[in-house]
Amino acid sequence: MKANKQTRLEDRVYDFILGHNLVTPGDRILVAVSGGPDSIALLRLLHNLRNALKVTIVVAHLNHNLRGDESDGDALYVAELAQSMGLPFSIGGRDVNEYRDRHKLTLEEAAREVRYKYLAEVAADSASNLIAIGHTRNDNVETILMHMIRGAGMMGLKGLAPRTRRNVDGQNVTIIRPLLKIARNDIESYCSSLGLVTRTDSTNISMSALRNRIRLELLPLLREYNPAVDEAFLRLSHIAGDELDYIDQKSEEAWEKIARRHGDVIVLERDGFDFLHPALQRSLLRRAAREIYGSLKDIEASHIEDILDHTDRGAGKQVELKGGVVFTIEHSRYLLGKKEETLCPYSPMSGEYDLVVPGETVCGDWKVITEIIVGNQIGDDVKSFTNYFDYDKTGFGLSMRSRKPGDRFIPLGMTHEKKLKDYLIDARVPCSWRDHIPVIVSEGKIVWLAGYRMDEGFKVTEDTQKMLRIEIIHNGDR
Repeated sequence: MKANKQTRLEDRVYDFILGHNLVTPGDRILVAVSGGPDSIALLRLLHNLRNALKVTIVVAHLNHNLRGDESDGDALYVAELAQSMGLPFSIGGRDVNEYRDRHKLTLEEAAREVRYKYLAEVAADSASNLIAIGHTRNDNVETILMHMIRGAGMMGLKGLAPRTRRNVDGQNVTIIRPLLKIARNDIESYCSSLGLVTRTDSTNISMSALRNRIRLELLPLLREYNPAVDEAFLRLSHIAGDELDYIDQKSEEAWEKIARRHGDVIVLERDGFDFLHPALQRSLLRRAAREIYGSLKDIEASHIEDILDHTDRGAGKQVELKGGVVFTIEHSRYLLGKKEETLCPYSPMSGEYDLVVPGETVCGDWKVITEIIVGNQIGDDVKSFTNYFDYDKTGFGLSMRSRKPGDRFIPLGMTHEKKLKDYLIDARVPCSWRDHIPVIVSEGKIVWLAGYRMDEGFKVTEDTQKMLRIEIIHNGDR
């Protein structure tokens, strides 16, 4: 009977690994082993399945130096176990308390960050392309509930994934969780049936960490109300995951249309963004934040909602986020970047460049593409840096430069001339940006203040016979 139980669990894990494409033949897997039942079971299961999966195993253990002799004993135990199994191993030590104080984190956060940094280092040193973690079904339930308590959005409801990519200090690592569908009591039974000795972490029964209080207090209470509450949370997680996958597909399409990157700044076209469903707006903002921060670790649902609450404000308003990142509302765009001087989506302009019409012209860090189109049907690609003009009025003698003292134009929709300086002040364009804005001129007259407003006199009308399409591309866009 015991052998059957062991075999059944190995079969379940094997099927889960194949079903989620967690490994491929030839992979080298770094197994994170703490010494507790979950990680010991993970190591034994992967070791037993290594030939069937055609993978090799490496063991890593990190001593967090939090429990004195107990921590040292865990490290010694894992080293002896790996050695007895004939597996290469690495035992490391880190001062988690020092890291916590230096980075002002909770103990749980500090331990997690230090642990992943260590695992990424060992993975690189041992040429391991996968890192296996012993997270179980119970861990997933606890994670989902913890995210809910902390006020997470839909992303938090997804819980743990069988396979994820994580950026650790600039190194991308792939993490797999082969035990994610296995309950903790099944793990303990497996260890017991094989006579596996496991270590007990005294901090797991401490009430100081939120996860422990969820595990030991909240979940037992919730199970009194609904014995199947674990299944309910996992079902909710599955539904949230499916719906987020669909939203992500749609937001990818929207991103291609309205988002662009200028160096370290994400620019979202305001006209396109404002008419999206709020679910897509949140998805785009999460992606923008991920590109700026490198991950969403420091971004919570409340930050996204705070940004959305400000999108109907006037130009010049800003929302300050963690790490000096600022969301800025501009006349026709939203900008997300790390500080005001880098938020400027324009490279410095020096000199004046004659434009090839039709054709392409490189103007410093910019490229200008012009095209002559017969008729007056404007395309649907009008954006901050793409626009259409009456060609008979612009002519082909165009140039691009920065602003000059005394510049004037008639902003589209207005009847009277306005100083360019006054327009920029009224539009609340930061002073540090103003000399960077590309200005398209024809025989000394402003045709277009790129990214803001064209001159009324060059707009396309019913009488227009030919149009001039101008697209300005920044070399740093990606």
